[in-house]
Amino acid sequence: MPKFHLILLIHAHQPVGNFDHVVEQAFARCYAPFVDVLWRRPAARLALHISGALLEWVEQHHPEYFDRLRELIQRNQIEMVGGGFYEPILVAIPPEDRAEQLARMADYLERHFGCRPTGAWLTERVWEPHLPATLAAAGVQYTLVDDSHFLASGFSREELYGYFLCEELGAKVYVFAGLQPLRYTIPFRDVPETIALLRAAAERRPGGCAVMGDDCEKFGVWPGTYEHCYTHGWLERFFQALEAERDWLAMVTPGEFLASQPPLGRAALPTGSYVEMTEWALPTPARQVFHRLQRQLEAVPEARAFLRGGFWRNFLTKYDEANLLHKKMLYVSGRVRQMAASGNAPAEKLESARKHLLRGQCNDAYWHGVFGGLYAPHLRTALWRELIRAETLADAAAPAHPHSTVLQRFDFDADGEEELYWVSERGALLVKPSDGGTVPLLEFRPTAVPLVNSLQRRPEAYHSRLAEASPAAAAAAVSIHEQVRVKEAGLEQHLRYDRWARHSFRLLVFAPEKSFADYAVLRLEEDAALAGGRFALLRADREAIVLAQRNSTIRDAAAELEAEKTFVFERAGGGFRVGCKTSLRLRRGSPRYLRVGVELVVNLLAPDAADRYFESRGTRHPLRWSGVLPAPELRAVDEWQNVAVTVRAETAEQFWVAPIETVSESEEGFERIYQGSQILAVWPLELNPGATWTAQLTLGVDRAR
Repeated sequence: MPKFHLILLIHAHQPVGNFDHVVEQAFARCYAPFVDVLWRRPAARLALHISGALLEWVEQHHPEYFDRLRELIQRNQIEMVGGGFYEPILVAIPPEDRAEQLARMADYLERHFGCRPTGAWLTERVWEPHLPATLAAAGVQYTLVDDSHFLASGFSREELYGYFLCEELGAKVYVFAGLQPLRYTIPFRDVPETIALLRAAAERRPGGCAVMGDDCEKFGVWPGTYEHCYTHGWLERFFQALEAERDWLAMVTPGEFLASQPPLGRAALPTGSYVEMTEWALPTPARQVFHRLQRQLEAVPEARAFLRGGFWRNFLTKYDEANLLHKKMLYVSGRVRQMAASGNAPAEKLESARKHLLRGQCNDAYWHGVFGGLYAPHLRTALWRELIRAETLADAAAPAHPHSTVLQRFDFDADGEEELYWVSERGALLVKPSDGGTVPLLEFRPTAVPLVNSLQRRPEAYHSRLAEASPAAAAAAVSIHEQVRVKEAGLEQHLRYDRWARHSFRLLVFAPEKSFADYAVLRLEEDAALAGGRFALLRADREAIVLAQRNSTIRDAAAELEAEKTFVFERAGGGFRVGCKTSLRLRRGSPRYLRVGVELVVNLLAPDAADRYFESRGTRHPLRWSGVLPAPELRAVDEWQNVAVTVRAETAEQFWVAPIETVSESEEGFERIYQGSQILAVWPLELNPGATWTAQLTLGVDRAR
């Protein structure tokens, strides 16, 4: 009877912008010991994919690791697998960028390891039916997706012990099915359980293969797995057990199996990813229903195969912040292509712009599941910084004078509404008339800092599980999808949900008895039309943007307010200044006593770092500070990113300042994360019918030093 085959495809990745100490710890607890075990087990064979961001980090910090990989390749133990270099979701980036990401990885592997890959790892195993054309054009012969793709197409799991041909308009690629049972037993169950699964598969299809493709991080980075895999020796025992079964079981690489065995047939696969991703991508109410249905169908596995969740693109509708980042990336990609087409850019500048763009396509901060992802401010910021740098280089190569200010009117975020995009060599500003005339994007270009970059606090499906969570670490290694832990007690007390997206220059008009305490817990009960309604565009040019809201009512409709906002964006010092003049006019009704606030959102990341702080009348406060500060001036300083924001409101009564903190799930458990600060300049107001009230708020941005 022919031997059965086991294919292990191990994927190692660290996001662009992750902290050095985090990557170093992952290297010490996972990547290095994993390869050490392979070195001691010369019969062990597998395919290895390492993302480009991690490859570059290892090349810089641990070049000796490359030597060990080369030796393992020469010993025929490892087949290196390609993919998008900076780990993008391929279907979410322009076709030209897909080709470049794939080519850069193939070139890098050939340059450093002497082998050009024939396979490609799909980031997050996100598949869409048109991908064969992209992959085939890049010279990719094979890839891997989860068995759920095949099961949803009508295959049974017993039919998946091999590989299949998928095509798009005649362009073809071979696709292996990663088996969920193996993904769940390796390394979380006793070794004999995995051997039993493989033996059963071998009996069903002699000569076939079973494939397990998953993260390397579950062999040392995920909680409890370092001790499980290395201290207690699970990984060594696993390879020993496989070697002991060599009379009927062979460890092979995907390329080797491809060369020796024909495909099992053709397959037409639907959009999808691994099952957990399809759940995470759903809107929160739908996700709760989906999870409940999964539980109900546990006893009917043949039905569960056809229970479909969402797919990756849902994250761009679920999270406006991810969508804004994505559309910024698409815009910058177009600008870099224009830069190349202009012929004006020096080769090194063009290469730098391209690299920043490709790094800005790294997937992690565009979505959120059991890992921090979008909720991790340092990862979001890293991508924004890469895109700002790429756009700045592209703009410098444009024919227009580099010191000019340009105003563009177009649907920046692809929501069907027109936005206004002000750009100069000092900064960029996006105004969104359809959302209260607010500013979701504000950038300081000299040091590439995104200044808003916050998150709306919204219900997540996992918030209902906070009561189940325990601060204690898991005693045994279990899948990261099964853990319920918290990093601090009492997190449920920090659950708050924002009424509005976290943008700057939002106009809040509310009752005079409301206080800072109400503001801090989101209970101002502000006028909705003025805060988040659609503002009409009265003027838009390089000098000013004027917006108006004519349809506001204050609570009981006995009074009508109309509002105007006038934005001015101009150079100042080494940076720029944004002026926002707000005018309110009471059209009818009796005199009204109100409070008016213009809210800013500023995120300088590390809330407890000594080099990041608020400054008011010579006194410093940490960024996580909450309370009332005197007007007319308040500074937010970030010495590390070298940026200072000065807020000035001449006639304001005071500034109300509160941290924006989310409660989210990560691989380490539930955690509270600082997402910036909300700063409200507050004015008391008595407004008479026919009278107009006007106030000016100015935000200045410059280097901190």
